[in-house]
Amino acid sequence: MRLHLTVDRQHSINYLPTDELLQQWANSAYANHDEKITAEAALLIVDQATITQFNRDYRRQDKATNVLSFPANLSAIDGIIQLGDIIACAPIIHAEAEQQHKSINAHWAHMMIHSTLHLQNFDHSDTKEAQTMEALEISLLEQFGFRNPYLIAD
Repeated sequence: MRLHLTVDRQHSINYLPTDELLQQWANSAYANHDEKITAEAALLIVDQATITQFNRDYRRQDKATNVLSFPANLSAIDGIIQLGDIIACAPIIHAEAEQQHKSINAHWAHMMIHSTLHLQNFDHSDTKEAQTMEALEISLLEQFGFRNPYLIAD
């Protein structure tokens, strides 16, 4: 395991993926192939009120969102890189999965891969960056048997 994910469940909702699945999905998106380096990240699972507060405080957007990523941008210390923190809103992720006709696990996998890429400074603020990031997400999700999350469901 190259990436260790610490999961803090501050919100309970039915059918949350296991810590092991969340770990696998995040680990798949960790790009450092130096076996001497381990990365650590934290995942905080929250409700809508909590993510709204984080979004307001850190992005100046007074609304709920599915996931926020906070890259640490630190160098390795003693062979360990602190990648940063992910805050995920379980009710929004579940509602999006339903609206998009996806399984809950497929959407959580996408959110974990997407967020872990953000922790490594991948971005989608312009078309070229978005295409690069989305292609990587699609490829990683296919490894878990999940289809392209950017296709519109019938």
